[in-house]
Amino acid sequence: MQRDIAGAKEGKVVLAIHKILVPVELGETAAATPRHLLCQAAWLARRFQAEIILLHVVPPFSYPYGMLESGHEITARDLHAHVIQRAQSDLDRMPLPEFDGIAVTKVLLRGDPAREIVETAGNRNVDLIALSANDYGAFYQFLLGSVTAKVLHETQCPVWTGAHGEESLASEFSVRRVLCSVELNPHSRHTVSLAAEMAASAGATLTLVHITVSVEDYGPGGYHVNAEWKEQVFGFAAKEIAELQRDLGTNFDVIIDSGNVPEALNRAAEQTHADVMVLGHIPGRSHLGDNGNGYGIIRQSRIPVLSV
Repeated sequence: MQRDIAGAKEGKVVLAIHKILVPVELGETAAATPRHLLCQAAWLARRFQAEIILLHVVPPFSYPYGMLESGHEITARDLHAHVIQRAQSDLDRMPLPEFDGIAVTKVLLRGDPAREIVETAGNRNVDLIALSANDYGAFYQFLLGSVTAKVLHETQCPVWTGAHGEESLASEFSVRRVLCSVELNPHSRHTVSLAAEMAASAGATLTLVHITVSVEDYGPGGYHVNAEWKEQVFGFAAKEIAELQRDLGTNFDVIIDSGNVPEALNRAAEQTHADVMVLGHIPGRSHLGDNGNGYGIIRQSRIPVLSV
């Protein structure tokens, strides 16, 4: 079985999620693992009968733990050992009502959080990494940058990211409407196929959306839509998507828009009342740079994003 979310079966792209890796934060930084993300991971695990792997990474001893004066009776090694022991205890006792009835494995590691997440995903044949779009603590945002951004940059494993500012009714999460961003590149067939598989598995509707280059010209009074240019650009995109759907044997609704990609995708998500957005990334390249806006889309999305 392949490690990624797509398995090959008689030439067909198949959605296969058997192991979901969910990095968690503990103690004072518990807010970095919001409840809505745990509920989404639980929904996916139940839908696909998958195992949950909860991973907490204790970073190297550094400034977050304070500086000890020379000659202090508690050594840095002692303090780090205490931090690890406390983290293991907190992880073992972590309340997980969202995961009732789901097989859960808890793993504690030491090292750089992003690197350990990526390596664990590979070593344990993980099919999906579920992350918060939030940064993992102010210190790491300052010193290392976003853990989520680093994972998206380094992993080839599909990534599910929860959205900023999601509603508090996290336990009611389900996938009823799927939105799929289509970039009209060689990977689009794979992306649309997986989006269709997700929609089918959840009994959800699917809408395809393509965002073109801007169709506005600047002139007296500001920006104005160039009607002739818009007709050409939108017409080309509609033709390409129609050909793609003919190849796949599908007939999903299509939205074509232009301009700022993250903003336009949010408009489409609002218009369709989508619960999740499926975003393609080209194999061999990180999740950050694909669609020309990968991380920008994820950071600004108002709904969860599945990057495949």
